[in-house]
Amino acid sequence: MTFERHGLDGAHLRGEWQKMIIVTTNRLVLRHLEPEDLDALFALYRDPEMRRYFPDGTRTLAETKEELEWHQHGHPRHPELGLWATTERSTGAFLGRCGLLPWRIGGVEEVELAYMIRKERWREGFASEAARGIVAHARDALHLKRLICLITPGNDASIGVAEKAGMAFEREHTDELGQCLIYSMAL
Repeated sequence: MTFERHGLDGAHLRGEWQKMIIVTTNRLVLRHLEPEDLDALFALYRDPEMRRYFPDGTRTLAETKEELEWHQHGHPRHPELGLWATTERSTGAFLGRCGLLPWRIGGVEEVELAYMIRKERWREGFASEAARGIVAHARDALHLKRLICLITPGNDASIGVAEKAGMAFEREHTDELGQCLIYSMAL
């Protein structure tokens, strides 16, 4: 992780310090969420189509702000993990939020690869590119040995992203939030 100045592909500096960069890919920059991301994040979280496959449904502005603050400096209990603003490298546009989340499933500590790209940019390969970049970061920088995706049945687009990142179906799982499919990969 490095601090750099923010600009379009680093070329056009705006004179402010760049956010904490976690992952960069050919077209994306994944960085810590910042308070100024709230409106863009809320646009994702209040949209029923975006949240269709999330067991907790849409979120209010207050709930979105709480999540943003929770992940602003990484996950509070695991600061190397968290949900990260996913931005387009060439424009700086907020595309979504992706990252790594810790879970305890069946008594086992797991790390979930999570991704959400705004619907206006679906089918451009951003979720798959972010997922592959996060997998490389998890393996090379964090030295994790395994990743999972928790996917609601019927979410074929998320299954496709998980498979493009190198994951395969492992099993079904049911908890207090309902049923999900666990896709996994060894790193």
